[in-house]
Amino acid sequence: MNLATQLADGLAALGVSLPDETQARLLQYLALIRKWNRVHNLTAMREPEMILIRHLFDSLAILPHIAGSRIVDVGSGAGLPGIPLALVRPEWQVVLLESNHKKAVFLQQARIELKLNNVEIVAERVENFRSASGFDTVISRAFSDLADFVKLAGHLAIEGGGRLAAMKGVYPHEELAQLPPPFVIENVFPVVVPGLEAKRHLVMIKPGV
Repeated sequence: MNLATQLADGLAALGVSLPDETQARLLQYLALIRKWNRVHNLTAMREPEMILIRHLFDSLAILPHIAGSRIVDVGSGAGLPGIPLALVRPEWQVVLLESNHKKAVFLQQARIELKLNNVEIVAERVENFRSASGFDTVISRAFSDLADFVKLAGHLAIEGGGRLAAMKGVYPHEELAQLPPPFVIENVFPVVVPGLEAKRHLVMIKPGV
């Protein structure tokens, strides 16, 4: 089975319907990761099928739980989950926040080559970044534990309606117990990733007043 067919099957399993052009851009993004990975070590994954499943499908599996049109991807790395989300939801405005210079350069190149007009790259540490309008959803994927995540990125969520979304593997019992006030766990969703047997969860956190 070729990569395009695997992508189409995975999207169908996720219940995500996309035009052929968007699917082609998702495949172009995977090709960019593989090309740059040879020099910049963006991911430990080398096989395209594994990048598709463990990175792209993993990113898109959280779509049903993300609300609002302003998203910030904290510690974006290779653009995950921010770039896949921006590709499939062009009406969203997505900021990719990445302090590592080499990774930020890759993100800029990906933004240009994929013609992502709804994406902005910010090469800055999360604790130093400020946004006048704030974000509906502040996402992290393999960024840090929950306590550090909310301490460093909690200020980015819009007051009154913003949420923090932490992508995790197995159910993070210990991290949930250590979440500092005034942050509150709103939901922990099990996430099913096509082609992946490992457990995934999405922790939705509500900033306290």
